[in-house]
Amino acid sequence: MWEALQFEFMRNALMAGIFASITCGVIGTLVVVNRIVFLAGGIAHAAYGGIGLAFFLGWPYMYGTFGFSLLSAMVMAAVTLRDRHRSDTVIGVLWAVGMATGVIFLDLTPGYNVDLMSYLFGSILSVPGSDLRTMLIMCAAVIVLVSCFYNELMAMSYDAEFAKLRGVPVTFFYFLLLGMIAVSVVMVIQVVGLILVIAMLTIPPYIAEKFSGSLFGMMLISSLLSCLFTTTGLWVSYTYNLTSGATVIMVNGAAFFISVLVERLRPSPLRG
Repeated sequence: MWEALQFEFMRNALMAGIFASITCGVIGTLVVVNRIVFLAGGIAHAAYGGIGLAFFLGWPYMYGTFGFSLLSAMVMAAVTLRDRHRSDTVIGVLWAVGMATGVIFLDLTPGYNVDLMSYLFGSILSVPGSDLRTMLIMCAAVIVLVSCFYNELMAMSYDAEFAKLRGVPVTFFYFLLLGMIAVSVVMVIQVVGLILVIAMLTIPPYIAEKFSGSLFGMMLISSLLSCLFTTTGLWVSYTYNLTSGATVIMVNGAAFFISVLVERLRPSPLRG
């Protein structure tokens, strides 16, 4: 791995993976405890419309994707708050329409020669320095927002009705959470792509939940695990010449099954 870090693209890939891992560790924890994994998946796939729009208009892809993801997240937040019983249907529709919009815009782009697979399955080895600076700003913004509103987000996550009675503006923080999920999605696209976003947002927090007794502890352990899985996946993909995004997810998946096996084998307190 040290030999690989002599190359600039590997150093950029490692930094991009760390920024995305820290963001996913924090936001993924809130996704898991709020049980909105399907909603996060909807935002991720709707973001493809932003990729297509950015290429069609000649914008930097990250800014176009961020705008489209944020708009999709706000629409989904409004729908899930107004009509929870039909929210899964609306999310599914936005999911499909977002991806279809992206494909059509790419078809209409003059001289289109974009590698579609790099956005579906990630292209962490081609992250430029300019995107790295944007990812650092996004990561810092998420950490600052979660730090400032930690108590409110925790109250909303575990008992929204009680939080409302205590005067917490739950609706505002729900929109804020979905906005931060949109930021996380834009960052993870570089690392593992749209198809595999959900794995980075859910697997490390799921494992961290077993070894932590607080929301902060879960965020911390989840971020560390995500950094470990991403770095290991990157090293394996470099060593064996494998697709980096898929390898990172396979490392996450292996850790998930090992954690489940350890949990099954661990003696139950009820059995003494």
